[in-house]
Amino acid sequence: MTDLARLDGTDRVLGIVRLALLVVVAAIQPALSLPVVDSTAGWAAFGALAGVTVTAACWVVRGRPVPLPVAVPLAVVVLAASTVATWEVPPDELFGGRHWSFGLAGWHLLVLLVDRAALAATALGALVVLTLARVATTAPTDRGEIGRVAIVVLSVISFQLATLALTRLVHRRARQAAEAAAERDRQAQRKALAEQQEADQRIRFAGQLGATLPLLAAMADRTLDPRDDTTRQRCVLAATQLRRLFAENDDVPDPLVHEVSACVDLAERRGLTVALAVSGEPTPVPTEVRRELTAPLVTALVAARTQARVSVLRTGEEVRVAVITDGEPGEAPASSPRVGVECHTLGARLWMEAKWRSEPS
Repeated sequence: MTDLARLDGTDRVLGIVRLALLVVVAAIQPALSLPVVDSTAGWAAFGALAGVTVTAACWVVRGRPVPLPVAVPLAVVVLAASTVATWEVPPDELFGGRHWSFGLAGWHLLVLLVDRAALAATALGALVVLTLARVATTAPTDRGEIGRVAIVVLSVISFQLATLALTRLVHRRARQAAEAAAERDRQAQRKALAEQQEADQRIRFAGQLGATLPLLAAMADRTLDPRDDTTRQRCVLAATQLRRLFAENDDVPDPLVHEVSACVDLAERRGLTVALAVSGEPTPVPTEVRRELTAPLVTALVAARTQARVSVLRTGEEVRVAVITDGEPGEAPASSPRVGVECHTLGARLWMEAKWRSEPS
């Protein structure tokens, strides 16, 4: 799952919550509040809250939060409308049936600011303070009346704060679940990639071992005699090819020189004296081209008797791998459209060179 998809999934939770709150506000406002509005100021406050609902719906129904530059002024309008409506209620009917604005304004604030928990909590706190300011002006002395006001305020605000907290909790859980799912997807993708690479490597090795396995099988069934010089030379050739193949899969900064060095190392283990010269900066060479560049080298080193001189030349457009040995001339690898191969005999010496141009001449 991509990061964009993950964000869409988690934001969808908040989108559903916002839409549910909008439905609650749209249902409560006309059903419970409209019958008890009976003053001009009350109608003005009711109209202001209705306007806030319609404005917020422009974003909420599309699954988007109300932009902050719009949400904050609308929250101020809600607080002002609630204050006006509260001041119109007679003192003895505060938090009663005619005090319709208190609970309704809180739901409006949640619609506007549910995505911003701190601002929503602050706005609800401001709503309580402004409402209790009206209560304070009436200076109630009856303990029962004070207790009733406290119970109503706490019950309404606690329910709205709990709704806000639950929304944030669900959103956080959804985001954590999405992140866990994304991590599982990444792990599954890495595992599949590793398996594919392993399968590709196994197939490549099987292809490279095509000449080695028949040789081993022939010696196993005694078709070939290990004491025969030809058989031993074939074994050396197979070992050199395998050594180059193993080097091909190493992660090194200069793969071509690494593969050439592997062939040289195996020749030195056979007792040959090999001089290796490398010039030029490392050049990116495709794997298939490296195989063709090193194929004449492998052939020449296998044929060498006592010594060899290997050179690797890199320029901006050309790569050459050359070798001079004291071996017998044999069958040199053929040229390909990508790599040209030259083979010459210079007296008792055998010279081979493979050349690749990175760009057409």
